Amino acid sequence: MTYTALTVVAVLATIALDRWVARTRVTSTASWWSAYGIIVFFQLLTNGWLTGRRIVRYDGDAILGSGDVRFVGDGRLVFAPVEDLGFGFALVLSTTVVWVWLGRRNGEESA
Repeated sequence: MTYTALTVVAVLATIALDRWVARTRVTSTASWWSAYGIIVFFQLLTNGWLTGRRIVRYDGDAILGSGDVRFVGDGRLVFAPVEDLGFGFALVLSTTVVWVWLGRRNGEESA
């Protein structure tokens, strides 16, 4: 399975977790999107530095684009494959959903 396919599955599964499994609906709040905007900024800085310097490399057959490292274009954004954004979204959202769900389960009020 390619990195692209895994990313799509991860994003869809995490949204389903948020909406229908845990019923936290984190993605329907402005505070989530504000916090996520900050996270994406630093994710792009970190991913860009690691992939732009070729510390982390991706197989061109497993990602969108050719695998050539470019700042923008050919399936890349700030040197990193666009799949990294989706995968990072899934990781951050799943962690937040579990955090909110456990807080509600323990009787704490969510923000």
